[in-house]
Amino acid sequence: MQKDPIHPTNHILGAGAKAGAVDVAAAASRNSVNGVSIPMVDPHSAEAFRRRSLCSFDQPGVVMTKLPQELEDSQHEFGSKLVVIMVGLPARGKSYLVKKLQRYLTWLQYDTKVRGTRGKPELVFNVGNRRRTASKGDNKNGTSHSHAFFDPQNKAAKTIRDELALESLEELIAWLKQGGRVGIHDATNSSRERRKMLLSRLELEPNCRVLFIESICTDPVVLSHNISMKLSSPDYKGMDEKTARDDFRKRLENYERSYQTLGEDDEEDGIQYCKLINVGKKVIAYNIQGYLAGQCIFYLMNFNLSPRCIWLTRHGESVDNIVGKIGGDAPLSAKGKKYGACLSRFIKQQRKENERSRRVEAEAGMAISPQREKTVAVWTSMLTRTKETVEEFDPKEYDIKHIRFLNEIYAGICEGLSYSQIEQLYPEEYEARRVSKLFYRYPGMGGESYLDVIQRLNPLIIELERMTSDLLIVTHRVVLRILLGYLMDIDRSRMPDMDVHLHTVYCVEPKPHGTVVRKFRWVEELDWFVEESVEK
Repeated sequence: MQKDPIHPTNHILGAGAKAGAVDVAAAASRNSVNGVSIPMVDPHSAEAFRRRSLCSFDQPGVVMTKLPQELEDSQHEFGSKLVVIMVGLPARGKSYLVKKLQRYLTWLQYDTKVRGTRGKPELVFNVGNRRRTASKGDNKNGTSHSHAFFDPQNKAAKTIRDELALESLEELIAWLKQGGRVGIHDATNSSRERRKMLLSRLELEPNCRVLFIESICTDPVVLSHNISMKLSSPDYKGMDEKTARDDFRKRLENYERSYQTLGEDDEEDGIQYCKLINVGKKVIAYNIQGYLAGQCIFYLMNFNLSPRCIWLTRHGESVDNIVGKIGGDAPLSAKGKKYGACLSRFIKQQRKENERSRRVEAEAGMAISPQREKTVAVWTSMLTRTKETVEEFDPKEYDIKHIRFLNEIYAGICEGLSYSQIEQLYPEEYEARRVSKLFYRYPGMGGESYLDVIQRLNPLIIELERMTSDLLIVTHRVVLRILLGYLMDIDRSRMPDMDVHLHTVYCVEPKPHGTVVRKFRWVEELDWFVEESVEK
């Protein structure tokens, strides 16, 4: 049976310029604002099609662009590319925003990488690490560079910093040309001069858009916490806390002397930008164009730093689980009902423990957001086996919702069959799924792929980021894999094969600088949960 060709297409940028000095004159000749003329483009040409495709609706695996016949041989050249350039003073949460955004876009199956100030070299285009590697530093205390290196009056150091920023940008562009979709330049980029320099280079690339994201933090509690985290960076390795804090504050003062926030002067360049103030409490957006940029802004508007727990589990054992059937709407077995009853007691205990630890944090002044008594939401799918799993949860105590988005992947003509039956009846389908589980779509009316399920879960991910209450999600194997893939930042090659057994609870706690994951397995003989180690 023929399946939809849903494999993502690799897109490659146009030839562009060689790495090196920026040809500002060449860039200016292509500018489309401030009265600068634009060369006429044939509306039927490849260049015209490329320009139209930059803003178009585009989702990997579920949207296919039909090209004119004469352009089909070069289809890899088309498709939106986005360069995100971060802006902001140090310790304003830029790297936190970057990690969240990269995780979200990667989960949506956009190939996304970062070039910036933090992270592993093989994953991150790293200006800060490049700076530390390129120089032995000028600080007798052992850091890569003291605060003097960041003095705006230090012309030699400024030249070095600009060169490093451009080198990182060149790596980012090269990666996009190899098929990447989104590149993130994570650095301060805090002066208008620096931003114009980066823009001039990017204007030489015909197939990418640029989005500036500025992080501004005025909350003294959050800012103090961020500064404390900065003191553990490689720049201050082996330095006592007082000396490190003094040096970093002087570095901040140097940045503040030349800092220019995004505003009207930048708008004259026709850029698109977003300013996030205090982690999204206030958002200013300007000239946002294109589907990818819009997705980024919408996502960034919907998360918060509130401490919360997200528990995730599959439903209790169903009668179809016993015989190995997939899909369907079977009720729970006796064992499954026993699991559901224990789950309600376990969540009640977890809730009490969390409230106690949060009170301790608040009393110690460690909390970075207001501490209030948490409500607990309970989400299940619309299928019988998840509804029955939460029957012991009192709707007077919990906000319980049954959500169709959380339904198990629909197996089309394979619904209600076991895998051995599928192998016998549809051997070609069985083999196709084995070879590429992520991209395989079940045949028949309504049959889904992992990519289809990712897209229908997208609204729930946004809601997960927005909400401040604790949450229990009771769902199914494929959906649980996809949700954990997002929350734990699991590589997409591993996500479809994650072991997510019945009667296991994952407790995920989003933190400002990472995610804490705990795993609890129900032991029937004990009728209670035992904590186990988590494989990442």
